Amino acid sequence: MEERKEAFGRLLEIMERLRAECPWDRKQTLESLRHLTIEETYELADAIVKNDLQDIKKELGDILLHIVFYAKIGEEKEAFDIKDVLDAICEKLIYRHPHIFGDVDANDADTVAQNWEQLKLKEKGGNKRVLQGVPDALPPMIKAHRVQDKARGVGFDWEEKEQVWEKVKEEVAEVEVEIKAGDKDKMEAEFGDLMFSVINAARLYGVDPEMALARTNEKFIQRFNYLEEKTIMQGKSLHDMSLEEMDVIWEEAKLRS
Repeated sequence: MEERKEAFGRLLEIMERLRAECPWDRKQTLESLRHLTIEETYELADAIVKNDLQDIKKELGDILLHIVFYAKIGEEKEAFDIKDVLDAICEKLIYRHPHIFGDVDANDADTVAQNWEQLKLKEKGGNKRVLQGVPDALPPMIKAHRVQDKARGVGFDWEEKEQVWEKVKEEVAEVEVEIKAGDKDKMEAEFGDLMFSVINAARLYGVDPEMALARTNEKFIQRFNYLEEKTIMQGKSLHDMSLEEMDVIWEEAKLRS
């Protein structure tokens, strides 16, 4: 534990010196760091998808640097410092884990999650709305999953997860109706409903829809790259090949992954 404290203290000391002596670090603001933090978060997410533990370690360090950086700027503004940040998260964790630090019983993860959401609603005098706190700028798929999960936390969910498939089928049928009608605005709305219902199905079965789609994206990229490389090796161009010819190589690619 002492070694960890020393390592964290070293980072704080380095941040102090950078903020005092480095022209670039002195210039940064909360606003200027924002887009860099988003980029670092996506780099961490990418490392997690690839299960690259060394890269995960590196990206966690980059994000931790940003946290310390924000806290230092907050200290300069006399608004908060790193101690305030740490104290706040410790108090939140203790408050939202009464089954650990109190006398509440919670023997499974679902009960813990439901208690968590209910405790969040009691904060700020009980005036907090269920979906309040979901950032507007979240990518749509992540946002859909998050609002569904929050609704589940207060009991607004399917009684049986298998029931979701009727909703998915219903949304597919509605998409087909609007495609035949040719109304692009309604098509967009119905495609959104369909994707929302599929994300909901993934959540109910314990699958992270973003991770699932990321895997499919990567799989498609690998297979398409194989198709392209094999085509070049044959002295051809994809532009000159028929779909049937491409399908033959695509099936080869599928066998490789």
